[in-house]
Amino acid sequence: MRVDKFLWCTRYFKTRNIASEAIKKGHVTVNGQVAKASREVYPTDKIVLRKDQINYQLTILDIPPSRVGAKLVDIYRKDTTPDEAFAHLELLKLSKEYYRAKGEGRPTKKDRRDIDDYTTENDSSTDFE
Repeated sequence: MRVDKFLWCTRYFKTRNIASEAIKKGHVTVNGQVAKASREVYPTDKIVLRKDQINYQLTILDIPPSRVGAKLVDIYRKDTTPDEAFAHLELLKLSKEYYRAKGEGRPTKKDRRDIDDYTTENDSSTDFE
């Protein structure tokens, strides 16, 4: 089976065209070699796939006859991706979530509360008469 079709059948990509584009960009290697979309894959081949800043490491167990359901994917491949890759992705999500450049856009609710707390704190400190 072609490597682009295998990645589509095992639900790593939504369409075959997206899988082919990722392969053309060099995000997929088969047995340590950069693959072309037409490269044939066989059981026991090892695929390294870069997607969403994670290097997925797969071992092909069997070739699916066509696109399979999400629950059946584990029959055809073994995912040997280290857990550190997923932990790194979580950290990236958290860092992006809390970062906003100063002065960029309208204040968020939290920013607004902080501003209100700051201004009410300064007003109450001058009322000592």
